Amino acid sequence: MPIEILMPALSPTMEEGTLAKWLVKEGDTVSSGDLLAEIETDKATMEFEAVDEGVIGKIMVAEGSEGVKVNTVIAVLLEDGESADDIGASTAALDDAGAKAEEKPTAEKTPEAKTSEAAAAPPAPKDDDGKRIFASPLARRIAADKGVDLAGVKGSGPHGRIVKADIEGLSASDTPKAAASKPAAEEAPKAAMASGPSASAVAKMYEDRDYEEIKLDGMRKTIAARLTEAKQTVPHFYLRRDIQLDELLAFRGTLNKQLEGRGIKLSVNDFIIKACAIALQQVPDANAVWAGDRILKLTPSDVAVAVAIEGGLFTPVLKDAHHKSLSALSSEMKDLAGRARDRKLAPHEYQGGSFAVSNLGMFGIDNFDAVINPPHGAILAVGAGVKKPVVGKDGELAVATVMSVTLSVDHRVIDGALGAELLNAIKDNLENPMAMLA
Repeated sequence: MPIEILMPALSPTMEEGTLAKWLVKEGDTVSSGDLLAEIETDKATMEFEAVDEGVIGKIMVAEGSEGVKVNTVIAVLLEDGESADDIGASTAALDDAGAKAEEKPTAEKTPEAKTSEAAAAPPAPKDDDGKRIFASPLARRIAADKGVDLAGVKGSGPHGRIVKADIEGLSASDTPKAAASKPAAEEAPKAAMASGPSASAVAKMYEDRDYEEIKLDGMRKTIAARLTEAKQTVPHFYLRRDIQLDELLAFRGTLNKQLEGRGIKLSVNDFIIKACAIALQQVPDANAVWAGDRILKLTPSDVAVAVAIEGGLFTPVLKDAHHKSLSALSSEMKDLAGRARDRKLAPHEYQGGSFAVSNLGMFGIDNFDAVINPPHGAILAVGAGVKKPVVGKDGELAVATVMSVTLSVDHRVIDGALGAELLNAIKDNLENPMAMLA
């Protein structure tokens, strides 16, 4: 029987992706481990390998297709002795099996009832591109009775098949056919549109002005959805401190002279990462994440660092950062940042962590408030180091390099006093940098 190649889930949170490029064509012979396609997730482009061996009998999803749901059949692999004729039979058998599994009644239907129901079911519908929409006979009949457009329904059955449960409770207004003719601008994520005017309403406001419409890619859609969710659902509060950097800058200069022969140059950000990692060990109750109905308190310090890339950002995670030397953190951060800009990070490299650092100091920003990246418990927003007048311990005025930081905290995970304790630990570590090496 032909083997169906399904759209893979390349990360735990992936629900759909873009089939960017096929690396094989129909008729090609492939073996286990051969590269089949390049698939774009919301964060990266990844290569997809074959698991089985055989001949590519049919490519079901064209390259460049966006919004391909996980577990959608994207191609069919033929084994020895099979031909293209077997593909249709296999698909029909799968469709019939799914229908029987879904329509199994709680009480046995009479032959007359079965005949009547089958006769009442409309023919299999097709989308605007002429592709068949897989739906059970009962789901098709209910949809026809209600005037529901199946093209707008997401199936929960095998391989995305639309079943009875997907149709019940819907009305014609829930899946209007007019949606298919909406302009591309209206296809933005629901989360991004929920709190403002519709795309068509905004476009109408600017119909007499010149503008360029920029289509949202997967990363932009994910950023819009996740940060909207974060600001709407995470109870943020903010703690601010000024940190004097003169001792750290002098210590950094000394270390960089000693490391020059090894080609290592430590940045202030490397010290900030290390200071936060140690602070999470010093205040272990703050090393935690929100898990819906519970809090997960982590043992290691896994620190995420925001990295700006064209069109969005990544937050690669430096795992076990409290155990690593400054030079090791510096080298790892450079590697992760470089591959992030090339969108070559694997999901496990940018998922996880309990805490994040977002540094805009290099852009001259004095201070700002960062948005927490769920499920993290907190994020540190770092501003630029600026020369300012300060009052010394002896009461004398002096000039110091001062960096303003803001700790955004999820109040479900960390209370005010605990957040203050964590921020004070970060400040103490940065103002006494030699102690971080002890």
